[in-house]
Amino acid sequence: MLWPRLAKNLLARPLSEPPPPIDPAEVAELAARLDATARRRLGRSLAIRQVDAGSCNGCELEISATQNVVHDLERFGLRFVASPRHADVLLVTGPLTRNMRQALARTRAATPEPCFVVAVGDCAVDGGVFKGSYAVESEIEAILRPDLVVPGCPPTPTRILGGLLTLLAAQE
Repeated sequence: MLWPRLAKNLLARPLSEPPPPIDPAEVAELAARLDATARRRLGRSLAIRQVDAGSCNGCELEISATQNVVHDLERFGLRFVASPRHADVLLVTGPLTRNMRQALARTRAATPEPCFVVAVGDCAVDGGVFKGSYAVESEIEAILRPDLVVPGCPPTPTRILGGLLTLLAAQE
């Protein structure tokens, strides 16, 4: 009985939805503009530190997708760094949870100026689906003033890239 069921599942189409269409030209154009703007503004490439303040990891998956073979931000000089001491941008995802309040404040304090704070996803903006939870204190704005908000649940990698470009262009 196991083998017929296994064969049926192996030969059936996946139940997931197809991925959203990605325009490679749009991604390349956004990334090139972002790299040029970062180099004009900072004199070098953009260093990004991502901080999860208590999210469901949906936004983290999309942020990770910015490094896949489709978007590949490293080729444009954009890089994620492990330490906030090396970062120009803090990408904050998720609502502000009780357990992450102090860690987020310390991360911001360790980031040198100029530091841009980007709230990524609906949860970072207003608590999203976690709003009203006993573990959630508030939105990120309660302790950090975001320079940019990238809405979406979760926002696409292209939207995140466009948000970073908007941020740097507004600072010039």
